[in-house]
Amino acid sequence: MRPLGHPRSARLLKPADFAALRGHSRRLGSGHFSAEVMPNGHDGARLGQAVSRRVSKRALDRNRIKRVVRESFRHARAGFPAFDILVIARPSAVASDNAALREDLARLWQKIAALKVPSPAGTMPG
Repeated sequence: MRPLGHPRSARLLKPADFAALRGHSRRLGSGHFSAEVMPNGHDGARLGQAVSRRVSKRALDRNRIKRVVRESFRHARAGFPAFDILVIARPSAVASDNAALREDLARLWQKIAALKVPSPAGTMPG
């Protein structure tokens, strides 16, 4: 396996995964993106993306944003705890160039990497 690959196990694929994030996650933000983050119980971080038609009506713009997010996540993934991360693009992302989006994502990744995975409650004997 390539060290910087984006395997299927590193992606949120099922609608139930997205729904779980929407209900019980912590929200973080940066200039062009917001992220919903939740511990996942797997071996590593998993990425989901939401770039709606409200961000841009052009598929070309939406796909460019998703490509930049995926690329940035691949490079930063090793530093993350076991979290499910849903990155939601804001409309301001369309007007920004790729370098600005990467810088904004780097700030977002730093915030996520600083989060701690909560320990399960009730593991100590009474």
